[in-house]
Amino acid sequence: MPSRQKTGMFVSAFLTCVCSFVIICVVLATQHWVSSRIRFSGTSSNVTVSVTYGLFSGSCGQLIEAGLQVSEENFQVAEHLTSTTVKSMNTAIIVLMVLSLLSSLLSCGFTFTNAVSNPYQTFLGPIGVYTWNTLCGILVLIAMILFPVNIEVNNLSVELARVCSSLLLTHTNSTHIYGYSYWIMLLIIFLNICSIIIIYFYDHARYSKKKEQERPIENAPKDVILF
Repeated sequence: MPSRQKTGMFVSAFLTCVCSFVIICVVLATQHWVSSRIRFSGTSSNVTVSVTYGLFSGSCGQLIEAGLQVSEENFQVAEHLTSTTVKSMNTAIIVLMVLSLLSSLLSCGFTFTNAVSNPYQTFLGPIGVYTWNTLCGILVLIAMILFPVNIEVNNLSVELARVCSSLLLTHTNSTHIYGYSYWIMLLIIFLNICSIIIIYFYDHARYSKKKEQERPIENAPKDVILF
């Protein structure tokens, strides 16, 4: 059975991993990744389209220059992507987030296993926790980088905004505000770092204690009589 210290440290790391797993689920389930205002212009009218979306779904509405507000409509992101580059990058971000979800789940499993037992295999110990938490954090970070690139470089928001505008207009400018579904991914990275730090302190303390027990006999107290 593991010691109280080990159980306490790994239970703490387990809770941070569970929080990370839950937040990844929230990120995937919500559509508040970004809100964009896209302005289109034509010979007869100007149209501003507001679009809010995530990886899978979103909603949009348009405001015609005359002041006519068109009701919002919901859409599926994948169904309205025509550019191969945009579609491929959006798919890549989804794959990264799913892999990070699996990595977080494995982190939960490894930390819980160590909290209730002493696995003999090296990888099932702290090294496994380091590996899966690091992998989860890296995957989320890459997804955070690729999503704005897909918007700013590949004009993802512009492509989705055309769902609401049936008129053949020219895109003039756009503004983007990233929502909570995007920014809470920083919390996922922070929680992964916390898990690693907790296990590192336990591992370091265990290593120091082991070295203390293995210190040379000449360092023993001089009043000890050896027979």
